[in-house]
Amino acid sequence: MGRYDQKRIIPKIDLQKFLKKIIEHPNPKADLEQYTTPVSIVANILFMIENSNIDIHGKTVLDLGCGTGRFAIGSYYLGAQQVVGIDLDKTAIKTAQETSKRLNLENNIDWIIGDISAIRGHFDTVIQNPPFGIQKRHADRKFLKKALEVGKNVYSIHSHPSFDKKLIKILRKNSEILIRRPPSSFLKKYIEEYNGKICGVYSMLMTIPRMFNFHKKRKYSFIIDLYWIKKLD
Repeated sequence: MGRYDQKRIIPKIDLQKFLKKIIEHPNPKADLEQYTTPVSIVANILFMIENSNIDIHGKTVLDLGCGTGRFAIGSYYLGAQQVVGIDLDKTAIKTAQETSKRLNLENNIDWIIGDISAIRGHFDTVIQNPPFGIQKRHADRKFLKKALEVGKNVYSIHSHPSFDKKLIKILRKNSEILIRRPPSSFLKKYIEEYNGKICGVYSMLMTIPRMFNFHKKRKYSFIIDLYWIKKLD
């Protein structure tokens, strides 16, 4: 029986343990908004994509702006048929390649150093955590456009449009939940312009440690929204 003949049922806790083996970026850059996506967030997203929508096992998966490759490597672990990760940061890709080597996956994932505009072809699933536009306004637009150009199903992380104390309180009580929310009117319009349909928006609480000199607190918590988008024929 081949790798893709039978779907593996992998508990989320096992996925989290595997993701912890991935090497973190040794020198993240603020101008590229290289905030490492926490293992818990990556596991929640991948678990939802695979177990609710069956969009990883046996599929072709592209990780746009992959960083050190958590979504790409996690997708292969969940049974993706082909995985490609691309990032313009050489250090990030070299780190992802080092993880692949340590886990004996160097022949199973294609890593590309370059701008996402270099990607061609078609993928069943695109997963991305693009820059939110804090350093460069509307930086996520380029990623959405490319994802909808090459992907059938797109899972894209974006900043929540407002500071919602009530929602933060709910999410803090249970970090494992994804709360369905209405889409941003701006993103909805932009996605529809590129022939995409929003199937769901799911809010999560993301917490990152102090990483850069301009950070004043020991850690920061904020809401992120995962957009599930289908490309219309």
